[in-house]
Amino acid sequence: MHVLYFHQHFSTPDGAAGTRSYEMAQALIRAGHSVTMVCGSYSQGKTGLSGPFKKGRRSGIVDGIDVIEFALNYGNHMGFAQRAGVFAKFAIESIGVALREQYDVVFATTTPLTAGIPGIFARWLRRKPFVFEVRDLWPELPKAMGVITNPVVLRLMSVLEWASYRSADRLVGLSPGIVDGIAARGVDRERIELVPNGCDLDLFAATDEAWRPDGVTDEQLLAIFTGTHGNANGLDAVLTAATELQNRGRDDIRIAFVGQGREKSNLQARANTESINNVLFLDPVPKTKLAGLMAGADIGLQVLRNVPAFYFGTSPNKFFDYISAGLPVVNNYPGWVAEMVTENDCGFAVAPDTPAAFADALEKAADNRENLPGMGTNAANLAKREFDRELLSRRWVSWVTGVKNQPKGSRA
Repeated sequence: MHVLYFHQHFSTPDGAAGTRSYEMAQALIRAGHSVTMVCGSYSQGKTGLSGPFKKGRRSGIVDGIDVIEFALNYGNHMGFAQRAGVFAKFAIESIGVALREQYDVVFATTTPLTAGIPGIFARWLRRKPFVFEVRDLWPELPKAMGVITNPVVLRLMSVLEWASYRSADRLVGLSPGIVDGIAARGVDRERIELVPNGCDLDLFAATDEAWRPDGVTDEQLLAIFTGTHGNANGLDAVLTAATELQNRGRDDIRIAFVGQGREKSNLQARANTESINNVLFLDPVPKTKLAGLMAGADIGLQVLRNVPAFYFGTSPNKFFDYISAGLPVVNNYPGWVAEMVTENDCGFAVAPDTPAAFADALEKAADNRENLPGMGTNAANLAKREFDRELLSRRWVSWVTGVKNQPKGSRA
């Protein structure tokens, strides 16, 4: 079976972005299928292609995946209008691919929500089976965050969401809340499969190249945040906790922010203005190097703004990377991730909007560093038991390749 796969932010492990689509494409290939990956250019990702663009696109084989990359640059620093423009252009270009290419099933994954548009065209104009993967609930999530307030835009997004769900023969949700959200739109649960983000156990098991940022000693507790520095992450709360630790005289704790994002310059400016000296800001690093940093760190920070839509409606890459590396986690919002941390004793779950409690957790970790390896073992066991990428990808492959067109009237 040949799968036409749409993911605007596709990246190989050489990039600093999530690699779920790369890993799933590899799983398809291992199972004897073939894949054409359609993507754009993402500032933190690497598609594996390096040749020149011709008429706005380039293509080639990357680790067995046939990759089509459009010259549509996207970065987290962009404003809403810029992002919307890039999303729309990618959707338009992707429709052309969906109508021209030869394939057996079309698969599309968010974000953005517009990723589903070529699947809709393929389903209704070419009668191709369509599987839609939902990584975030739109427009519920941006509405809850206050990122999008225009009622017309929200309405249009709601219509697109409904059309994507209505058109898909099958859907994939990355968290329990996402599955519930899809079902709440009238989709039969038999058409929805939960396949959360997975743990790349082989990648993060390699600890022979463990490293720490310059200036962080082995005697200091090193807590790391890895990922986008965006509005959704609420990283100001970490800086406030760092200030609290500094005021307590805890010079034995260091916090490293690794990545890029629209809020990074603001965070750096605040740290400089307020002389917060126990934090470091590092550029994004590819996952292969990130594994070494996690091996050298003591604890990972899973941080989001206190938005109820996040509690069960996200499947954060960084959390699964942390537990893959056997790294204890500090989580600062309720929901299914906090429940896993608590139930498996693999870190600290603190209440949202409580910087003092966040500082308390890091202080407790520093004062009891002998307990952290045990928490790390618990984290690694959770990763192996429930989130092994190899096992999850087999389930995903079976779900995607087992799809068959249903008569129009059978859709919920």
